[in-house]
Amino acid sequence: MFFEEDKLTDFMLIFEDSKLKIRNFEGCQHLQLLRHQNLKNVIYTYSIWDSVEALNAYRNSALFKVTWSKTKVCFCEKPITYTLDQLDWVK
Repeated sequence: MFFEEDKLTDFMLIFEDSKLKIRNFEGCQHLQLLRHQNLKNVIYTYSIWDSVEALNAYRNSALFKVTWSKTKVCFCEKPITYTLDQLDWVK
């Protein structure tokens, strides 16, 4: 997600307020917040879900709608999202 630089603090507060709610949402196995090393206004959320259905249940939830409505006003560009299939996992 590409944020207005003056909105980064706003987003971090939104994430802080919602991260445990998202992580504890049924079907969410993992949630991370990552920042691009060189582009400090580029932030990524990385989450692992039990299934596409679980992810879609979250996307259709009141939690998502409230969080997203607060987050999207902080963007300077349209966000890019990907839904990926795991091919391998090495620990």
